[in-house]
Amino acid sequence: TTNNNPKTGTESACVSPSACIFCSSSGAGGWSPMVTDQEPWLQVDLREQMEVTAVATQGRYDSWDWVSSYLLLYSDTGRAWKQYRHEDGVGRFVGNGNSETIVQNKLSHPVRTRFLRFVPLDWNPSGWMGLRVEVYGCSYKSYVADFDGRSSLLYRFNQKSMSTVKDVISLRFKSHQAEGVLLHGEGQRGDYITLELHRGRLDLYLNLGEARFSSHRVPVTVGSLLDDQHWHSVHIERFNKQVNLTVDSYTQRFQTKGEGHSLEVDYELSFGGIPLPGKPGTFLRKNFNGCMENLYYNGINVIDLAKRRKPQIHSVGNVTFSCSQPQLVACTFVSSSSSFLSLPSASPGAGGFSIRFQFRTWNPEGLLLSVQLNPDPQKLRLQISNSWLRLTLHSSGRQKSEVSAGRRVSDGLWHSVSLDARNLQITLTVDNEPSSTIELWEQVQSRGSFYFGGCPATAPDCQGFAPAFQGCMQLIFINSQLMNLSHVQQGLLGNYNELQFDTCNIKDRCLPNLCEHGARCSQMWSSFSCDCSGTGYAGATCHNSIYESSCEAYKLSGSSSGFYFIDPDGSGPLGPTQVYCNMTEKKVWTVLSHNSTAPVTVQTSSLQKPHVMIFNYSASAEQLRAIVSGSEQCQQEVVYNCRKSRLFNTKDGSPLSWWLDREGEKRSYWGGFLPGVQQCSCSLEENCIDMNYFCNCDADTDTWANDTGVLSYKDHLPVSQIVIGDTDRMGSQAVYHIGPLRCYGDRSIWNAASFYQESSYLYFPTLQAELASDISFYFKTSAPSGVFLENQGLKDFIRVELSSPSVVTFSFDVGNGPAVLSVKSHVPLNDRQWHYVRAERNAKEASVQVDQLPLRFLEAPADGHLRLRLSSQLFVGGTASQQRGFLGCIRSLTVNGVSFDLEERAKMTPGVSAGCPGYCTGSSSLCHNRGRCVEKSNGYICDCSQSAYGGTTCNQEVSVSFDRESSVTYTFQEPFSVMQNRSSQASTSSTDSRAREDVALSFVTSQRPAMLLTVSTFSQQYIAVILATNGSVQIWYHLQTDKKPDVFTPTPSNLADGRLHRIRIHRVGKNLYVQINQDIHRKYTLSSDAELILIRSLTLGMEHFDEEVIQGASKGFIGCLSSVQFNHVAPLKVALTNRGSSLVTIRGPLVQSNCGALPKITQNHHRWQHYGVMDGNIAAPTKSPSSRSVVTAVVFITVCALAVVIRLVYQQRRAQRSSGSIKEEHRHSMYTDYRTELHLHNPVRDSVKEYYI
Repeated sequence: TTNNNPKTGTESACVSPSACIFCSSSGAGGWSPMVTDQEPWLQVDLREQMEVTAVATQGRYDSWDWVSSYLLLYSDTGRAWKQYRHEDGVGRFVGNGNSETIVQNKLSHPVRTRFLRFVPLDWNPSGWMGLRVEVYGCSYKSYVADFDGRSSLLYRFNQKSMSTVKDVISLRFKSHQAEGVLLHGEGQRGDYITLELHRGRLDLYLNLGEARFSSHRVPVTVGSLLDDQHWHSVHIERFNKQVNLTVDSYTQRFQTKGEGHSLEVDYELSFGGIPLPGKPGTFLRKNFNGCMENLYYNGINVIDLAKRRKPQIHSVGNVTFSCSQPQLVACTFVSSSSSFLSLPSASPGAGGFSIRFQFRTWNPEGLLLSVQLNPDPQKLRLQISNSWLRLTLHSSGRQKSEVSAGRRVSDGLWHSVSLDARNLQITLTVDNEPSSTIELWEQVQSRGSFYFGGCPATAPDCQGFAPAFQGCMQLIFINSQLMNLSHVQQGLLGNYNELQFDTCNIKDRCLPNLCEHGARCSQMWSSFSCDCSGTGYAGATCHNSIYESSCEAYKLSGSSSGFYFIDPDGSGPLGPTQVYCNMTEKKVWTVLSHNSTAPVTVQTSSLQKPHVMIFNYSASAEQLRAIVSGSEQCQQEVVYNCRKSRLFNTKDGSPLSWWLDREGEKRSYWGGFLPGVQQCSCSLEENCIDMNYFCNCDADTDTWANDTGVLSYKDHLPVSQIVIGDTDRMGSQAVYHIGPLRCYGDRSIWNAASFYQESSYLYFPTLQAELASDISFYFKTSAPSGVFLENQGLKDFIRVELSSPSVVTFSFDVGNGPAVLSVKSHVPLNDRQWHYVRAERNAKEASVQVDQLPLRFLEAPADGHLRLRLSSQLFVGGTASQQRGFLGCIRSLTVNGVSFDLEERAKMTPGVSAGCPGYCTGSSSLCHNRGRCVEKSNGYICDCSQSAYGGTTCNQEVSVSFDRESSVTYTFQEPFSVMQNRSSQASTSSTDSRAREDVALSFVTSQRPAMLLTVSTFSQQYIAVILATNGSVQIWYHLQTDKKPDVFTPTPSNLADGRLHRIRIHRVGKNLYVQINQDIHRKYTLSSDAELILIRSLTLGMEHFDEEVIQGASKGFIGCLSSVQFNHVAPLKVALTNRGSSLVTIRGPLVQSNCGALPKITQNHHRWQHYGVMDGNIAAPTKSPSSRSVVTAVVFITVCALAVVIRLVYQQRRAQRSSGSIKEEHRHSMYTDYRTELHLHNPVRDSVKEYYI
């Protein structure tokens, strides 16, 4: 034969089953179906159960017939089949490209079966299907027991109880029932172990020594759809409290509850059910109904002992030793648009009809059954609607009757449906629940065929009820007669389209859960979605953090001091934590507090009984480590006030007090010195009280002394514990205070490397990016093309490159063929300026973004390969072939939240240097508030076009004062969606919303209520920010026009107090984050994650708006607005710098102001009057009644005079200004050319890293 040497995938001796077809190369042979066969397949009978490890195929000998791809199905009996899927869920096998080459496919997990079925998918387009196959595998010994739902096996111990430290339990089972106990044991101490099939999943309850009567037992759950009548393997390993539970190829690792380390079980273990004590044959829970195979408990073959009737085994009920479970034959409705099954009425009884069937699906919508009725023109529809069953009787005209039944029938489980039309009523029953009934005026009869799952295009009055049913059906009875689906497949009964017979091809797309960071997975038949609510992450699989990685990043994006959530490892596993960002100094400090903020007084402590304080920080140990390592510098102040309390023993120098670092290591230096030097700061500064000692406290005087130091060795911070041991003498006392951890700088932002040889590159370890990866970096270059990074595998690869001067390309292959995503810029990218690139790939989609250009998306195939298998090193700045290398600078390279140290690797690589030359390179922020640094030949300029601020460095507030009738309306150039449309392959799933807005504004007013900002769309959606009657801020979101708006009040405080207030609003999907002034971000949940569709305009001040909003803020706005930004639109700046633009409409008087530039004065002293003019008089302190009256008179006269002057100035200005124009002061000195602002309609990124420059 062509291949006489079968290979093995197991340790046992393997055979090549003689039933396989593999013909000699010297003769003709092979399988080829008839051209008229509708859905051909080749079935192989191995004659006995075998463990199959691989299959191989050839085309038909000496022909143009071969199969290029196929599905592999397997079955125990040849009736019910299951599709084989690889590890990542792919079911397609690669076949042949000619008729003679042998193509072998090894199975990632062997299957034990007797029958195999090869189903061709693609074949030679110039020929026909042709196959020769060989199956590789091994025989194995099988011990089988059959349980009928009322039986069990009891394994009884030799002694009263069995206590084990280690357990190994393994078995295989198959069942068509979703419920049943497989294993149970318990002891008087409270220990128990229960393995139970529940809702098609496997639950393991395991307890060691916890309270016996625990009110809440929580199982560990593994697996899904285990009631599919096919074999599933279970393996439990326990050592002490550590447990591994494996079902098929999925493993769950966990620790047991309770205090014990051994499992103590009394008398016996039961298999197949839980018998009541003293009542054999009765059970507390539902028994297992199905077959078990090769059941081993700690090396004991339980089924073999039972079969040989050994005394250790006691049988309850009827346990047989051959698997005789009935095989229920199902069919699968593949398409949601064109699948249907048409069956004729079977011997209708007198007066009515009845239908019964079972179904399972994930889809919340779908048509299950349709039938025409007599008398005409009545019709009956049974459909799934919002996961309920709805039965509708359509009569003449528009009359219809409806009833609903069932709950959550789209849960993937089998549900039984019974429909009876008799005795002037139609009765619907689901899963033996109470029936629902439609009353009739006259008896009805079925007319024509029954259509299951959908309708053919030719069926009368059946179209327009999409979507069709996607799922499985079995046991279809019409008028009490079982329909033979094999006859349907053979064309002997009814008709069908887009059906798979003999198999229920349902798949759990949430197993394993590909949603990250604890997000909840939900699914339909052909896709899954992730609910990211409450996780702090966003994206199709909740991969991307919605928070910045550091305080430095918040500062560079225009934020001010306050409490923020930061995610130090981005999309990594750590999660966000709250910190305080102090941005008042030149350096941006990240402050993390702990549980002991007040000074602590210590007395009566000694080395034998020391005082110990443990510090718990607002972040976990892993988060602290990430924050410290990612910062340029960290420090923590230690204050130690003492009286007769030493830090060191003056005789031998041993420490009497010490602290523990973040790893729990003992440290006895107290600031100012490197680790290991047992001294205090006064010794370094040479100002100790007694220079004979290295610490002030070691002088051991009766007066108070102080040793204060700053710990600044990063690897030891923060302080996790302090131990004080010398306050037990007469008069001894100590008072200490450990300050918060303070860090500044972000090492990753400006970590850069310069590539000046095309053949040079940096290499790093292989990317760990099997299921999801995100890559982000900045680059600048003058070269027309070059590869930024590349990582390859045997066939898979991932690459990001500059493919032409204006195009960035992201390409990869995970086994489905190369996927390419490109972003084309309207300006060259090789302009020696910094440009931002972010590429992401996950199980649902891939995306790439360049600067502020629209995101490009590519949907992943529903049943394609998921895992990116890489093996080579990661090359940065070049490729393994040393061709198409990158020339220029790359900085801030981050992959999956891990920052790459380009500078350190560049120091030892020829052709690459650390850092990057240029003015716009370095950690100093040359441009502020989202301003962009632009390199020039003799310096730099700040491009403030994407900032709400102005000035040469984008740090000057843009402020305007408003009157009651004043308003600024920014009209978008065209119907505009905040989020860009996807590519042609994009999904429209609403559960994966990309809706997001960023809103920021400052205001000063004494008026309430007031209208601050509104955003409206052509589709009647809107956002509104108003001050309510009590002066509190209200945020209105009206995303669903058929429902009431969401209204949030972040703080009840009156903000109409004449002080400057700052509001920041950020939305991602349903999550809304609001910050008022320096308060922490508050999170709210919207009722919808819908996008703003076709944004029409943004208005500041008075707006004739939604009536409900107008009632809350009918008086417009009187005061000052400053630094207003909506995504990338700064309407106030556009109004000031593009006078006469058609995009901006100005109503009423408007005066440029400086309220935003004087926040402290405004907050402390000033109140706003009409037209936004500030009162410059500050009242003196009150001394006496007479002086108070004098001051009052003076103030009154001054105010009156000032009011007259203001009125005259205002009239003069109004006369000089045409309608809608604005008076400006020093406009040309304050602003550069901002006319590009008119074109900034791109959506905001998840994290606007471009503003780091």
